[in-house]
Amino acid sequence: MVTRIIVGLALGPAFLAALYFLPPIALAVVVAFIAGTASFELLRATKAADHRGMYIFTAAAAALIPLGYGLGCSGWTVREVTIPLAVALCLPALGWYGTEREVRFEHIIMCLFGGVGLPLFLSALVQLKELDNGQFYVLLPVICSFTTDIGAYFFGVFLGKHRGITQVSPNKSLEGFIGGILTGCLCMLLYGWLVGRFGGIAVKLPVMAWYGLLGSAVTEIGDLFFSLIKRQCGVKDYGSLLPGHGGMLDRFDSTIFAAPTLLLLVEILPAF
Repeated sequence: MVTRIIVGLALGPAFLAALYFLPPIALAVVVAFIAGTASFELLRATKAADHRGMYIFTAAAAALIPLGYGLGCSGWTVREVTIPLAVALCLPALGWYGTEREVRFEHIIMCLFGGVGLPLFLSALVQLKELDNGQFYVLLPVICSFTTDIGAYFFGVFLGKHRGITQVSPNKSLEGFIGGILTGCLCMLLYGWLVGRFGGIAVKLPVMAWYGLLGSAVTEIGDLFFSLIKRQCGVKDYGSLLPGHGGMLDRFDSTIFAAPTLLLLVEILPAF
């Protein structure tokens, strides 16, 4: 637990600083590294990486999509990556059918999710950075997901009584889920106040509350979704890259869902 807290205290501020100060293209490089690493970890956990070459195509595709957004290619990159990736996955599946190296359909779907869906969701960070006042907007998903995780953990540890509400994570409690959402919502309000106070721009705090409420709820769903994959695959962590946290995907699993959700909310209802 001590290692987890120390790494979290070091990683969190460093990543927030990178989001705030880096220009979009440099941020795209960072997100590409995260996406490619997380994609590889996902394929390794689901055994899709056992098929030679599939994880290479998938991890490369995952890295290219955020870079495309950083270079201003937007949706073109997704289409240009998805079609070659689908072909690269289907050809060996067709060639190896009926042999001991046969590729199962669910592995192809997992590769498509890891190579397209996962980086597409993370690319929302790059898109947020490119908006007006993007240096403030880009912090929303990370603040929301990190504070929700922290709130859920401590509320669950100290106040959790009603456990087992989901068999995906039976040790998680109702109090932890509620506490995570409340913490995320309060921290989002605090962040909005700080932006208004020191950023010199008008902030709609009720809108920030909605960001926190909906973003935190989706954050918890994202965390449970990737926990479900780990349970079904019989692994504890996706990797060991980050001591105390596991792999890249273990740390950014909730951000993967929070980033596109908050991008959508910002586009529909901007807070500043």
